[in-house]
Amino acid sequence: MSSVLEQRISPGSALRRRCAAVFRAVGFSRGSRSGRRIAFTLSVFAGITLLGALWGSVVAVAELNALYLCIALIGCAFILLDFRIGVVLLILLMPISSSRVFPHAMFGVTGLNPLNLLLVGTFGSCLLHGVSDGSLRRFAPRPLLWLYILPILIAGALGSRHVGDIAPAFFMYDQLEFHDAAGYVRDLVIKPLSLVIFALLVGAAVSKSEKPEKFLVPTLISIWVMGSMVIVFVSQSGVALGQLASDDSRDFLSPLGLHANDLGRLYAFAYALLLFTWAELKDTGSKFALLASMGMVVVALVLTFSRGAFLGFIVVNVLFLLWRRNAKALMFFGLLATVAALLLPGAVYDRVESGFGSGLDAISAGRIEGIWLPLLSDALRSPIYGNGLGSILWSDAMRTRVGVSIPGVAQAHNAYLEIVLDMGIVGLIFVCAYFVHVFKGFYALGVDPVLGPSLRGFYRGAAAGLASFLVAGIAGGYLTPRPEQIFLWLAIGMMYGQRARKTGDLNASRQYAQAGAHTQSA
Repeated sequence: MSSVLEQRISPGSALRRRCAAVFRAVGFSRGSRSGRRIAFTLSVFAGITLLGALWGSVVAVAELNALYLCIALIGCAFILLDFRIGVVLLILLMPISSSRVFPHAMFGVTGLNPLNLLLVGTFGSCLLHGVSDGSLRRFAPRPLLWLYILPILIAGALGSRHVGDIAPAFFMYDQLEFHDAAGYVRDLVIKPLSLVIFALLVGAAVSKSEKPEKFLVPTLISIWVMGSMVIVFVSQSGVALGQLASDDSRDFLSPLGLHANDLGRLYAFAYALLLFTWAELKDTGSKFALLASMGMVVVALVLTFSRGAFLGFIVVNVLFLLWRRNAKALMFFGLLATVAALLLPGAVYDRVESGFGSGLDAISAGRIEGIWLPLLSDALRSPIYGNGLGSILWSDAMRTRVGVSIPGVAQAHNAYLEIVLDMGIVGLIFVCAYFVHVFKGFYALGVDPVLGPSLRGFYRGAAAGLASFLVAGIAGGYLTPRPEQIFLWLAIGMMYGQRARKTGDLNASRQYAQAGAHTQSA
């Protein structure tokens, strides 16, 4: 009886026991949580330690290849979160990917390199984002597909059947890196079209960015890398400018991964981007940075001693004067021309005047009689649809007269003759129609008042650069994708991304207007 009364009289004891039980449970819960956190932290550090040890062992065996692979895989991990990170990395790496300092194969596998890993990772991440937000259907514009990619694929299919007909001299002197149809498709179809994929990725990134002009920063960095590469290479070599300008030194810059003529065309296009962007900007600091960049690019362009690049440079400046038509521009270029005439070394004038007074063939450096005329019979053999990509390799001229009456060259040294040989007149019409479409797109964005001054200047510079590229193509180069066209395809990608942004804004405004109309009617 007394015990029962004690329990009834002191109910606080029961409350204390319950509280103690609760606190013990909470303490146990907190202890278990902290234990799990400690276990998770230890497991993460253990995983990092094991990964570091494993990768260190791989680096010890495979040397720098494993380091490149590790960096590429880490980059791909971030790219999965936002593919625009990969686009920025590609803008920085694409221009130097052709140089010999950049790894082109890892673990003995041709094509397995950091750039291709980043490209595949960025492409996959972009596709995942496109599927989730419904933008995948706008990834590849129709003019690009039907006017440009389709002719290349058809010509590649035609050419893959002629690998066995390639002139033996190209294999004897190791001018080719393939020996079968699979290697042909890899080098002449897939590798060039990867540049188009890069442009489409840039377009997708621009279309999803609030400030597309931010992509101009990595572009400027790439221009500096490419320009300083030639300047440093020439300065360290100690070669005299007169020797560098001679016909015997046209392959002097080839260890950088591109021929001097290809580098010259790349610099001419980069100069166009810088010049027109500089003219549109008002900020003093930005104008000074672009002016310094233009000076660096002009020096690099001069060091290539490429007459085609000199011609493209002149085209860009003439278009600048025609499109702007103001006294300030005339005064600036008058002063620039005067300074250039006084400071240019005599080797530049000797290079420009090379062949003059000795006939057209001498002016063209032997292209007319040594390459173009012998190839006409091959162009007429299939004038409608061509002979396949790289058909000069198995042309009758190369198979029968190489090393005797014509040099053993793997290109026609005329971009338009090259297209006729490979794709015929139909292919030439399609490709030229595509570049007309691109020029119109560049110019329309270059005068669009909705865009900021930096983007307007960039697109108008791209239009001028494309014009100079097409003019310089008379004496060399390709109209199909090549590494020296990196800044052209970067601009094409930004153009498509900018147009997708405008289309998206227009659709959004229409949907908003329709929703407002439905609300008012309700």
